[in-house]
Parts: sequence; C-alpha cells; structure tokens
Amino acid sequence: MPETDPWRLGWYPNRVGRMRSLPGLTSPRLFLLSFATLILVGTAGLLVLPGLYAGPRLSLLDALFTATSAVCVTGLIVVDTATFFSPLGQAWIALLIQLGGLGILTFTTLLALGLGRRAGIRLEEASGVPGHHLAELSRGKLIRAIVLTTVSLEGLGALGLWVSWRGEMGNAGALFPALFHSVSAFCNAGFSTFSDSLIGYRESPATLGIVMALVVLGGLGFLVLEELRRRTLARTLRRLSLHSRVVLVATALLLATSWVMFTWFEWGHQLAGLSPFHRLLNGAFMAVTPRTAGFNTVDYGAVSDPSLFLSLLLMLTGGSPGSTAGGLKTVTLALLVAVLAARVRGRSRVTIFNRSIPKDTVQRAMGLAVGGVFILAGAVFLLLLTELPSGAAGNRGEFLALVFETGSAFGTVGLSMGVTASLSGLGRLLITLLMFTGRVGLLVLVGAMVVPGRGASPPYRFGEEDVTIG
Repeated sequence: MPETDPWRLGWYPNRVGRMRSLPGLTSPRLFLLSFATLILVGTAGLLVLPGLYAGPRLSLLDALFTATSAVCVTGLIVVDTATFFSPLGQAWIALLIQLGGLGILTFTTLLALGLGRRAGIRLEEASGVPGHHLAELSRGKLIRAIVLTTVSLEGLGALGLWVSWRGEMGNAGALFPALFHSVSAFCNAGFSTFSDSLIGYRESPATLGIVMALVVLGGLGFLVLEELRRRTLARTLRRLSLHSRVVLVATALLLATSWVMFTWFEWGHQLAGLSPFHRLLNGAFMAVTPRTAGFNTVDYGAVSDPSLFLSLLLMLTGGSPGSTAGGLKTVTLALLVAVLAARVRGRSRVTIFNRSIPKDTVQRAMGLAVGGVFILAGAVFLLLLTELPSGAAGNRGEFLALVFETGSAFGTVGLSMGVTASLSGLGRLLITLLMFTGRVGLLVLVGAMVVPGRGASPPYRFGEEDVTIG
C-alpha cells in the first residue's frame, strides 16, 4: 500500500508544477523549515541590506532575535523599533510580520494557484489551515479567502488609524504608522513605531478600539472569520461549526472576565488619573492584548501582582487554532474545562454544545497542555540559570520578570517587564527558541520528530494494570 498520510509525505515542485514526494521531508518538517528559512532570510536582511538603520547595525544574535520576534509575531525587542530602525527598516520588519502571520506556505500555495498550478495536498496540509471544517470549499479557495480577508481587514484598520492620526501627523506622516500598526495588530505581533507602544493613545477611543478589533479578529482564526462571513454576509452557511462556536464563546468569556478583573485590579493603580470611561477602555485593552498581541497602554513593570498573574495566564492561553496568535489556544482550554466537567458529572464522554468530542482530540488537548507546562518550566529554569547568579537569592522581582518574559515568548505575546534588552546572549538565544516553539506549535514539533514509517502502532498491546491517582 502506498503511503497516503499527509503528515508523513514530503513534496517538492518540479518545473511543470507537479508535487513529488521527497523522502524524509514530512509536512511538519516542511512547516518548520519554511519558518526557519524565513527567519534566516529576515536575519540576513537585517545584517546586509542597506538603509535599514538610523544608527549602528544589530549584532548577529540581536538580528536573529529581532527577525524571530517578527516572523513569529511576538513583539519582544532588544532595541527600540521607533528610533533604532529607519522607515525602510521598519518596513522590512512589517514584511516579516506579515509573512510570519499568514504563514509562508499560505503565500506559496496562493502563488502556485495563481499560476494555474494545483498545489499538492501535502503543501496544503502543511499550511496549517484547518479547511476540513469547510467541506464545501477547496483548500485553494480557502487560502484565497484567507489572503483576501487579511488584506481587507488590515486595509480597513489602516484607514481607520490614518483618519485618527492624520490630524497630529499630517496626511502623509500618518500613512506608514497606520499601515504598520494595522499589520502588527491583525497579525497579533505587537511591534510599534512608537517608543512607548500605545501609552500615548490611552485616551484615544478610536485608536484603541481599532487596534482591539484587529487583534481580536486576527486571534479568532481564519476558519472562524470565513464562517462568519459566509454566515452573516453571504448567507450561504446555515450554522457555524462546533469549532467556531467554541472559539467565539471561549474568546467572549475570556475577554469579559479579564476586562472586569483588570479594571478592578488597576482602577486605583495604573489607571488612576483617567476618567471612568477611559479606565474602562484601558481595562478592556489590557484584556485583549495579553492573549498574544503585545501592545500596551500601561507600564507592565509597575502593574499590580494580580494583573501580572492574570496576564501570564492569558498569555499561556493565547488565541485560537489557525490564527496569527500563539499560546496553547482557546479550544485547548475549552476542552480541558469540558474534561473536568465530564469527570465531575461522572460521564465518560466529553461533550460541548451537545456534541461529543473524539477521544483522540481530547487526548491531544491534554497532551498539549502538559507539554506546554513542561516546556515553560524548563525554559524558566534555564533562564534563571543564565540570568541570575547561581546560588544567590537575588531580587525576587527579577524572578517574576523572567517568568513573565518566558510566558510572553512562548505565547508569542511581546509584553515585557523591561528585561528583554538586558538578557545575556544565552538568555536571548533561549527566548529566541521559545518564540519559535510557541509560533509553530507543539503538535508540529512532535510531528516533525516522527520518523516516517515508524509511527504505526505495534500489532499487540501490553496487559493492563491500574494505578491510583488523585
């Protein structure tokens, strides 16, 4: 029998556009390779392209860190994007953000389709687009819809920001910042051409509202956006899939509860001095951005401890599958809650909205959560060894800042308590690897480690023996 599993077959295009298998190049490995290649291209550009800097160039390690942060749409920076880079350099970073946000394979597939060539199923599977929920659409049409939706929403966001900023920056001066922030917001990157991020616009409802809308839409996932379009605008979809309903409900609950909590925690602290309306507005902004966006209107080095802990939880949760966001994903969290609810009620089946969830999906969700915890714990431990003196008690605030930095990198958020630029070389390399891991996802990493032809279950099983838990 020929191998048909798209996760185990590789591909490469020949001169006539056909896809042929390439032994050992599985789809997950291809996905990793595409992101790694884009990071290397971004790093090389930062090192050799002329006119990218307003002053001295970045070192090799800092260029790698910056390119990884842009491609992995994280937003952690070792230098100030606003002052260190020229407009051309900022445009290069915006390009890396856009390519990383959509996924380089999405662009490759679109190019192949635009040339009238049928992209192979392995390429489409590797693009990470969960198109099986839209059986009526071919993968090619779905990818076209992805790009069209992205360009349309980013264009509308840029137009709104331009209208909001042209009064203070002028028509020409507001154009590039508006486009840059729209791309950065929709891709959940958090890069800004302002040195203080959006602190200077904390009393601008138009700016914060547009950025929040772009961040939320980008974090919902392309599948959900397409289903919403077909359900509300085209009216060609009778009901939303279970996946979209879970994403929308989980996102709404997370936003509503964290909005109330952030506003409560910071009402008389970081939000003091603002009017009640602007306190509520900035509380909402704090609820939106920690789930992988990275923009800020407050100093996270001075917020209350409850706000820091809540931000860390939101960073680990992240956005939704198939989106520009990182983290463990909202659907994973929803499945974990559903598992707990099923166990409390003594039920063997996990159900959501009167639908049973396959056991394999539940096990993958639990595996992702456990794997994420282990990776974060190991990363925090290694970062403490590289950044704090061995055996010294040190400053407990530094420990919290490093834990926050680790969560921000893994969740591809970009928020920081101000320690990024002071990290050692080993610390920056560790955060770079963590950003890459958080962007490509644990499932892809595990899939890339599977040896083709050796992943099948053995034709036997061992005898069962129970253990005590709890």
